[in-house]
Order: sequence, then C-alpha cells, then structure tokens
Amino acid sequence: MHNTTISLNGNWRLFREKDQTELPAKVPGNVHQALLDAEMIPDPYYRENELGLQWIGEEAWTYSRLFTLSDDQLCADALRLCCKGLDTFARIEINGQSVGETDNMFREWDFDIRPVLKAGENEIRILFHSVLPYIGGKQQTRDLRTTHCIDHEPHGRSWVRKEACNFGWDWGPVLITHGIWREIEIQVGACGRLQDLQLRQHCTADTATVQGQVTFPAAPKSGLELRVTLSLAGREVLTRTQPAEKTDFELEIPDPQLWWPNNMGEQPLYEVKVEVTGVPDACLTKKIGLRKVALRREDDKWGQSFYFQINGVPMFAKGSNWIPADTLHRVDDAHYRDLLQSAKEGNQNMIRVWGGGYYEEDVFYDLCDELGLLVWQDFMFACAAYPADEPGFKESVEAEVRDQARRLSHHACMALWCGNNELEMFVAGFDGESWPHMPEAWYRKLFDEWIPDALAAVDPTALYWPSSPHSPQGERKRHANPDCGDAHLWDVWHGSQPFEWYRGSFHRFCSEFGFQSYPEMKTLETFTLPEDLNVTSPVMEFHQRSGVGNAKIIHYMLSWFRMPNGFVSTVMLSQLQQGLAIKYAVEHWRLNRPRCMGALYWQLNDCWPVASWASIDYFGRWKTLHYMSKRFFAPLLVAGVEHPETGRVDVYVASDQTVAKSLELRLRVTDCLGQTLLEEQHAVDIAPLSSQQVHQLDCQSLLAAIGPRNLLVWLEVWEDGKMVSDNLLHFVKPKHLELKKPKIEASVQAEDKQNFTLILSADVPALWVTIQLQNSDFRASDNAISLRPGEGRKISVHTHQQMTEKEFLSQLELQSITDYANYL
Repeated sequence: MHNTTISLNGNWRLFREKDQTELPAKVPGNVHQALLDAEMIPDPYYRENELGLQWIGEEAWTYSRLFTLSDDQLCADALRLCCKGLDTFARIEINGQSVGETDNMFREWDFDIRPVLKAGENEIRILFHSVLPYIGGKQQTRDLRTTHCIDHEPHGRSWVRKEACNFGWDWGPVLITHGIWREIEIQVGACGRLQDLQLRQHCTADTATVQGQVTFPAAPKSGLELRVTLSLAGREVLTRTQPAEKTDFELEIPDPQLWWPNNMGEQPLYEVKVEVTGVPDACLTKKIGLRKVALRREDDKWGQSFYFQINGVPMFAKGSNWIPADTLHRVDDAHYRDLLQSAKEGNQNMIRVWGGGYYEEDVFYDLCDELGLLVWQDFMFACAAYPADEPGFKESVEAEVRDQARRLSHHACMALWCGNNELEMFVAGFDGESWPHMPEAWYRKLFDEWIPDALAAVDPTALYWPSSPHSPQGERKRHANPDCGDAHLWDVWHGSQPFEWYRGSFHRFCSEFGFQSYPEMKTLETFTLPEDLNVTSPVMEFHQRSGVGNAKIIHYMLSWFRMPNGFVSTVMLSQLQQGLAIKYAVEHWRLNRPRCMGALYWQLNDCWPVASWASIDYFGRWKTLHYMSKRFFAPLLVAGVEHPETGRVDVYVASDQTVAKSLELRLRVTDCLGQTLLEEQHAVDIAPLSSQQVHQLDCQSLLAAIGPRNLLVWLEVWEDGKMVSDNLLHFVKPKHLELKKPKIEASVQAEDKQNFTLILSADVPALWVTIQLQNSDFRASDNAISLRPGEGRKISVHTHQQMTEKEFLSQLELQSITDYANYL
C-alpha cells in the first residue's frame, strides 16, 4: 500500500443552519467569502456595509462534501483526518458519526477516522457554532475586558482561542469568521509513512551541525532504511543512510554557508530530504538556513543591553510590525511576496508578527527565509485578560504552542518567540491597579511556565521573551523602562507629544511606535462615493477605527504644515507627516547605537482599506512612509541634529555594515531660493557597526543674517562616486519656511512598456516631491524626495500597466509641499 493523501480542499456545500440555505463554498475559506462568491452579501469593506453583516458571525454554519475510498485505501495501515485550521468551535462527522470537536483556531487537528469509513462514497460534515453565545455566557460568570474596543466589538473575546482582531481593533473591522480556513486532508498510509520532520541546528562561524528527528504514526517495520540527503542550490552536499528504527540523525556540514539577515550577507538555504527506502511516497523535505541567533542582555553603562546578535555580529533591528493582510484571510502567495519584498526593499531586516492576529501561513516564513527578514513571533495573546484558571485552558494553549513550534522552529528567520502583546503594559495586575485586571498568578502561570515549557519541549534552543513590552527589571511595573528590555512608545501620537520627544528617548529596543495617515486616493475611492471624501464624513470616520485618529492627524498637521488645500492635500500631507514622525524616531535611535539597538515601527500593512499606521495600504500601495524608510533604514545613513538656539548642526553617519568605510561628506547650506550660502566637503572614515559624529556645522552667522525661515541644510554622503545617503534639515517647521512654488521639470525614457527612467529637476528648492500616475499603479525607486536647484535626480518607475513614454508623461503628476498648502 502506497502512502497517499486525499485532499479535501476545493468544492464543498455550505448550509446556514437557521434555514438550511445552501450555497457553494471553497476550502480553504470561510463563510463570509462563500457568501461573497455567491453574491449573497455586499462587499463588507465598502462604505458602512460591515454593520449589516454582523449576523454572519452570530449564526451556525455547516460545511459538507463527499469523498470516495477504494477497498485498498480502506485497508491501509493509517487513516487520519488532518485539519490544518478550523475556525473555531467545530463538530466533525463522517457518515453521520462523530469524529471529534475543536475549540482552538490555532491548533492543527488530527483524528483517527478508520472506524467510521467505508469503501466507496463517504460524507464529511463540519458544523461551526458561533463563538458569541459561549463568550456571552462566560462573561456572565466573570467579566474579561479588553483594551481595544470599538463601537460594536464584543467584550470577552479572550474566552476563546481565536484571532483577536476578528472582533475589531483600532485599525480593523468586526467580521467574526467561521470556516475551514486552512488545508484539510485524509492521510492514507502504509507502515513506514513519515508523519513529521523536526530540525535543529548548532552553528558557529566555522562549523555547523543539523540535528533531525522523524516521526512515524506507527513503528516502522524492521529492514526499512532512512535516507537523509542534504543539498544546497540543487547540489548534493552529503547523504546518510540508517535503519528507520533510528529516528534521530545528525549531519556535520562541511564548509557551511551561513545565512544572514537582509543587508548583512546572503541567504543560502540548505534542503534536508528524508526518505524511507522501499516505501513509495514516504518523503519529507524542509529548508534550513545555517545561522546562530542570540539575544544579548548584558550589563553596561546605560543599564542592560537588548539586541540581537547574528553569527556573532551585533545587529540593529530595523523593521515593522505585521498584522493579518486581510480580515477574511484572502492572501495568496503573490500578495505575501509583494508585502515582504517591499519590507526588504525598505531596508528592513526584522518583522514582528503581532499577537492579535494568527500564526502566518508557511509561505510567509519561507519568504522571510528567502528575503533575509528575521521574525519576532508573538504567541496569539493580545491586550486582554486570559482565563488561565479555566478548565482545559492550559492543555489547549500547550497543544497550540507545540503545534506552532513544530511547524515553524526550523526556519532560519525565526529569531524570537514572545509570549504576548502588551499584557504587562495594560492588563497584568503587577501594580494592583491595571485595567482590565489579570491576576498576577494567572499571568505567571501562562507566560512564565506553560508557554515557555511547551516551546522548550519542542525546541530547547528557541529564544523566548515573555511579553512585548517587557522590562526584566523592576518586577515588570515599568513597561517603558529605558534602561532594559523592549518598549512600546506611544507618547508621540496617543500622548500628543511633539516629534521632538523622540530625541529624549534612549530606550534599548523599541518594538512598537507609530503614526497614522490616510491611504492613497486610489484606495480611498474603492470604499467611498464622491460625497464621502471629507475626513469628517460618516464613511471616512467609519474607516477610521482609532477614536482620536482624525483629530490627532489634524492636530499634528497644524503643528507642522500650513492649512492644506482641500481633501486630496490633506491626504498627502497626512502621509508626509507620518513619514517625518517615524524618521525623527528612527534617526535618533540609529544615531545612538549601541545604546539603542532596535526600531520596529507600527505597522507594515493593512487588513482592509482604512486610515491607519501602515506604511503600505491594503492594496499594496506604498505610502510616503515606506519610501522614506528606504532612506532612514539604509545601511549607511547621514543625519543631523539641528540646534536653533545656537545655529549648530551636529552631523552623524550611522553604519550597519560590517566593514569600515571611507566616505565623502558633502554639506551645503542654501536659502529658500536655492542660493548656496555655505559649501563644504570632508573625507570621513566610518567604523563598522557604529554611529559617529563626523562634523559640526556652524550656521549661527547665517541665521543672524537671513533668519531661520530662509535656511536649508543639505547633507550627502558619497562612496566611490555615488551618493549613498542624503538628508535635509531646517531650523523651523515646514509651515514657517519661506518657500517659493518650484517649477519642476521632468524627462522620461522608456526602458520597456512598464519600466521608465524619470529625471527630475527644479528651479528653486522643491521639498518632498511626490510622484503620482493618475490611472496606473506603480512602484518607484524613490519618492517624496527634496530637489536642490542645479541637480537632476534619477528615479526608476515600474508601472502596473503597459504604456508609452507619451502616455506616462500624460499621467504624471509631480507635487511638492507648496502644492499641498498655500505658499508664495
């Protein structure tokens, strides 16, 4: 008997239990998507449609389909139903007989179904109950509150092991899903079928050992052999054969090729293939990158360090936080690749998978391996009290942890497992006053014992951190301790502090900080009517889930910019100020390396079209922030700190490169017409992995002569005749600069019908020039740039639609800060 898998993915029938309404459904999928495909509900993301669709999550639904088994298959040694993801309360029946029940969206469920099967046609039915009645009943016994509640979000979501943001968040809708949301199959196998392969590695600069263990559903027969093959880039490196009864193996790898994060080196991936000789189709493969990741927490003159060390090299973590990329889980491989490739192109090296979503699909981690993006992986606990004393809760959580650790721990990208998001910040009762209160005893059992113990049982080498944020000192009462641990810093935005507040922050590692903006106009138009295009319209406010969001955006806008010229200008200025806020923070922390060693902004992506903290909107369109991240996260960064009271500018170069650099620093001071007032060039030598002050510029006399409103400081760093970093400083807010409206010239050369080279120049300083195409999506090599008169800036543009040079120029829109608000 061969090992075979009967996939149950594909076409099912879906029944509404209330009235037995029947419709087709695709698996993997969910009830909302089936209703959409059948055109039985409107787009939940359009205008306020979400409000009229709450009934879907309140009802019970049944999935049903037929499958066939041959006589030979029915006689197999193993017949198991494997469910990669059922959301959430489900009862499974085959041929009218119960197979099992589920209560955890994050589990991988496996059931022995031999007793209920028959040769020929079989029927499987999976009934999904709404979680809301269960939550409501439990809330009557004990009120579990949450810290992120929008108008129609139900309290008590933490009673169930389900995606937290399904119930709403301050950037997401309330769309409570049911369904077979991941693959489902029947495993039909002979004795000797491989069930699982686990890999661990021990790596140094010169040596690497991979340890593996295979699992069989039943003990293999004697005489079978296990063949293990290690290959790299399609080339066999070594092979080992051993008796199948010996399920452990160890591979010493000659001349190991090390895996590195983005911008630190290459990402070679070895393939480990395990076969059982003589058993057809008994084969498992996994890819592994050889690297050593350490979390360094050592006493120093500022307190205790917190940084990641990769293959012995300290790494400044540069990245963002990841939320589910679609509320209804409609994320294909191409969508994952585009978002993660965008993170790489934004010079990021770490992604934090936030704990209020779900453990991502395998392809997510495969891509992070390929692209050099380390993963900070939260366990799925966020902003709520969890019932650690509830019967069965411990066992469910431990099984969830084991399932996910077995699935993910071999990935090169996996840097850190983190217990939860913000429970120490908001809900754990360490000070006796936190709201909502989670008793300290519950918390310590869950995050200091059960989760780390279950993780270590699968992967004893895994790095674990109990919470984000977490301070290992002060009995967890200082969640924003600047001397140790990681911090979530929301003083800018939620605390209404000015951007300059960041320059007084010397936290060791910032795993969350952020600033909101509106998405692109093309995105706004997908969920609005023309009459909705006002930031205070009901629809725009409905797609702004932060209660203070619009007011915060306008508050900061009036602090930084002149009053915008209408709705479109408001949208564009919101994106510019978002980019400037994050730039202020990241540059400050990079300039204070090694005291500060991490900046993961909130957030990379959106789950629906919305005003949010994302740098890439729901449709994959880069906001201004993402373009700016390419510059402030670049391996070499020139930046400055201006001192208006003295006219001094301290100029720094930060380097995340592992070799010393000989660079040329070019400084220019101009007025707002572009006239050069001061120009200097200096050779600078930059040590590897460092931040150095390389110059001090004195502008006091210029400030006295023409005033701070008429002064611009342009910084550039060149290497081997190429500019590798530039920056712009000014002594007053942009709203007070005496800017003139520039004439921006553009020439374009078509490389082919979708790739164009654009050369931009201006007659006077043009600050934060943005490129837009009216009728086409595009991706540019740079955007929101500042042009100095006399220079031409070359930008590569890839368009999603094919067009000619003439068509490109006819769609091209170029705007600077003077177009968004009234200047002379």
